[in-house]
Order: sequence, then structure tokens, then C-alpha cells
Amino acid sequence: MRALTRLAVLSLAAVSAAVAAPHASADPAPAVAPAAAELPRIVVAFANQPRSAPGPAGATGRRYSGDGYRVSQDAEREARRVAAAYALREVASWPIRELSMHCVIFEITNGRPQSEVLAALTHDSSVLLAEPLHEFHTLSTPAAAPPYNDPLYDLQTNLGALGVPDAHRRAQGAGVRIALIDTAVDESHPDLEGRIASSRSFTGGHRDAAGAARHGTAMAGIIAAVANNHIGIVGIAPLARLEVFSACWQLEAGNDAAACNTFTLARALAAALESGAPLVNLSVGGPSDPLLTALVQSGVKRGVIFVGAYDSGGGFPLGIPGVIGAAGSEGASPPGTLAAPARHVLTLRPDAQYDFESGTSVAAAEITGVIALLLSATPVHLTAEAIEALLKPAATTVATADAPAVNAATALARLDLGQQRPCTGRMTGVPDVSPCRTFAGRALDGL
Repeated sequence: MRALTRLAVLSLAAVSAAVAAPHASADPAPAVAPAAAELPRIVVAFANQPRSAPGPAGATGRRYSGDGYRVSQDAEREARRVAAAYALREVASWPIRELSMHCVIFEITNGRPQSEVLAALTHDSSVLLAEPLHEFHTLSTPAAAPPYNDPLYDLQTNLGALGVPDAHRRAQGAGVRIALIDTAVDESHPDLEGRIASSRSFTGGHRDAAGAARHGTAMAGIIAAVANNHIGIVGIAPLARLEVFSACWQLEAGNDAAACNTFTLARALAAALESGAPLVNLSVGGPSDPLLTALVQSGVKRGVIFVGAYDSGGGFPLGIPGVIGAAGSEGASPPGTLAAPARHVLTLRPDAQYDFESGTSVAAAEITGVIALLLSATPVHLTAEAIEALLKPAATTVATADAPAVNAATALARLDLGQQRPCTGRMTGVPDVSPCRTFAGRALDGL
């Protein structure tokens, strides 16, 4: 006598749920891997009346040992008969106590269509169930592929805030030389390979000892760390070249604090101006200094762009007209400065290391990198005033305690719009009848 009415269709999910029910088991049901030859597989169930007291379920029939639920001789005999009659090969089998079934997975070995075999089996008097071996999938949404293969990119939240991934579709700083006046830089860092064009020290050799390059290395990484090299992070202008002028020295081992003086900074500034670099990063601050002011003013008259870090108590370099000031976006921005993330920004450390850096030095390096993107995107000379206009955040009616960070993608779109260049044409080769109305997914209305 059968415990179940014959079933033509039964969800394999129900069978799987029954097998997976929490019962003690001495021999778990075997996993069934896809067939190497990709032969079609089906699930066939036969009536299986227990001949002993119920026990743990989920065991493989013939290999089950103990006093629990077992495969009956009738079920085994019917399974063998069906296999022979329909040219099937048994792959795995298990009893399901809750449904009084013996389930068998068969492969169809004679090339007969699966649908035809299943149709025949549903009319076989010994078969309770016959269905394909269905495949199921998890429903998680795959993560979008990141725009870079650098493993630490996801930790660089500052890049998204600055619109850098979108901007990189248009420019990456190629052909731009940046003078970095700071501490020494670890030129052997793998994420700076090929980015350091030259390096000169004005501090005296004893001050550039090993390990005394923390601050300069950090700024160099923010500006120009190599992108898509399967290493570390992404620089804001990864194709720019850095010319390092070491004018500061580290005060303590393992600490970013560094110092410079009038003499070392003056020599570094003079050398930077002689090099012809169009962009100078000054992530330093201090009192007004007539000699340094004269040097910077000389460079400003020649069209050199200077970026300085905001220092609430200092006059150099932001007290000099024409210097672009950088401050943190985490709070109200001081008048006359551009804002960029300045807290916990991931960057480089000497000896192939990485760590987070904070301070307006970071904001200055970020603004320098963004300006390098602008300089690389046009053959036209950009003045400091023009650059500040391009980077000025769009007006907003939403009140916020934090200063809006500059957006590199928006600035590049403004640049192309001002020069009447078809932005989409530059990126795809297809001219656009309404030049630069959108760029990198950002509407330009109201900018």
C-alpha cells in the first residue's frame, strides 16, 4: 500500500527542504556535482515504506547503517527496473522519511530527449515523481566592477567626493609637471613607479635619513599614485610627473610633523621656478616671509600656479595674492579657499606602506591633483583666477555645515563648455550638437 498518491509534478525544492531538515544523520546525502559529459539528469521517486522504527533521515540508501529509516527492497528493485527500461544510470539516491519516498537521480544515457523520458515515467505505475534536476541560484546582486584594479581603491572615499573617477574618463594629468616642495619622498615606493621625474634636497644630507620621508611620500601618493597597477591606491592625477624639492625635515621618527625654514624653502622655490614646472604644491604653512613672498610673486607673474594649505595662524603661503588656498571640507571653509576632504584620506607611507592622513596638507595635495587634471585637458594656459572659477562649487539652496568639496568632473565640463568643445565627442569620437550639456553623468544646468 502506498503512503502517497502518485504525483506527476513535485517541486525539487520540497525534496531538498525535506533532506535538509534538522535530523541527526550518520551518513549525509551525497552532493551531486554536474556531470562531466553534461548528460541530462532527472529526479525519480519511488514509494518507500519503512520496515523498522523511524530514525534519522537524509541517509544514502544502500550505504546507510543503523536502525533508522532505510530503503526498502521493493523501492530498490523498482529503481533498478526503471533504470534498465529507460536507459538510465543511477548517480545518487537517498530516502526521505517525511515523504515515504526513495529518491534517485538518474542520467539519461541513450540520447533520448529529457521531456520524452519524463513523459514516459509519469505513466509508469511504480513512479511517484519524475522531474528534471533543476538548478537554483542565489539572489544576491553582484557588486559592480570597480573602475580601478587597485586593491585599496574602495577605501579612498575622497576620490568619489572629488568626482575623480568620472573625471578620469576625460583626463588623468598626462604631460603635467608638478613641483612638490615638502620633505623627501620615498621614490622606491611601488605605487610611485615612474611618477618621480626628479628629486633634489635642500635640507642637508643628514636631514634626509631613511624613514624621514613620511609627509612628502603621503602628499606624492595623494597627487600621483599609479592607477590600475594592481597595487595599493589611485592618485588624483596618476599620469602627472612629480619633481620633488625637499625643503623640510621630519621632526620625529614615525610622525608626520616636519619643519622647514626661510633658507631651505627659498632654495627649493627658486629651483622649482627654474625647472619650469607650471604647478607647485606647498602643503606647508607659517608666518609671512618677505623673501618667500617675493619668490612666489615672481612665479605668479610668470603664470605658475601655487597651491597652499590653509593655516589659521600663518601668512605663508596663503597671504600671498594669487596663491590658491586649500582647506578641509569637513566644516565651514575659510573665505577664499577651495575645499577638499581632509580627514582620514588613504595614501602612501615609506617602505611600500599605506596609511590614513589628515589635515589641510591633504586638501592642498588633492586640489593640486585636480588642477593637474584641468591643465592636462587643455592646451590653453589657465590662470589661477580661471582655475578657481572652474573649481568653485555650484550655488545651492541647501544649508549645510560642511563646505562643498570641489568636483573635478564638473570643473572639466565647465572647461570644455567654456571652450565650446563637444565633451561627448572627446570621449566617444561622436560629435554632440549641444556641446557639454552633460559630462560624466552630471547635468551642467545652473553651473
